Amino acid sequence: MAISFNFVETKDILSKKNKIKAWIKSVVEKKGMKVGDISYIFCKDEYLLDINQNYLNHDDFTDIISFDYSDKDKVAGDLFISVERVMENSQNLNQEFEQELYRVIIHGVLHLLGLKDKTKAQEKEMRKAEEECLKSLML
Repeated sequence: MAISFNFVETKDILSKKNKIKAWIKSVVEKKGMKVGDISYIFCKDEYLLDINQNYLNHDDFTDIISFDYSDKDKVAGDLFISVERVMENSQNLNQEFEQELYRVIIHGVLHLLGLKDKTKAQEKEMRKAEEECLKSLML
């Protein structure tokens, strides 16, 4: 059982990986679950667009795509994150890049924990959960 960070066609942008892993683990455990294999794949827009088109039949750019492999009490999945999209979102939201990156990182975990964001109500619940999780991040 492990949390891994992988970089495809992009440089390693994460510092303090062990603290981020501990944070993710604490978020999962607070929900009464255990960490299984969670793999983060940081990539470029085009790489993620290709996944979006081929696996989800969506033809748009996104900041994260989650593939959930969770089973019973173990949270597991592949989380693809577009570094370019996170950068653009951080600029549009007038937010520090790292802060937006952490939000997207935990957003993926929240999806694996069962939170959705398709409706306005779900999106509001997701944002609230993201904010709560970000408050517990100690870097």
